[in-house]
Amino acid sequence: MLGLLLLYWIGKYFYKLAEEYNKSEWGFAILGVVVYYLGIVIMSFTSGIIIGIFYPDFFETFNETLFGLFMVPFGILSCYLLYILLEKSWKKTKEDQDRFKEQIS
Repeated sequence: MLGLLLLYWIGKYFYKLAEEYNKSEWGFAILGVVVYYLGIVIMSFTSGIIIGIFYPDFFETFNETLFGLFMVPFGILSCYLLYILLEKSWKKTKEDQDRFKEQIS
């Protein structure tokens, strides 16, 4: 249930950002959720490979629930980085468009 609430908040923030800059709201809300899961998957594979190389016996007593909870911050971090990247890019584009409109008039 908490996972669904987290996905709702991620989608909501991306939706509001896209709405502010006149972009596809639902497309970017879905992109935020996909990036969340993608960040979790990439970090899970990376840490699994590293753990497998250095501690091969670790997976015999492996707690999957704890590992999943450990990966949540990486998903949130990937969403946050994408959010900041989109916001900076769109803000710069909007400022450039405003300057261009001022030069024309």
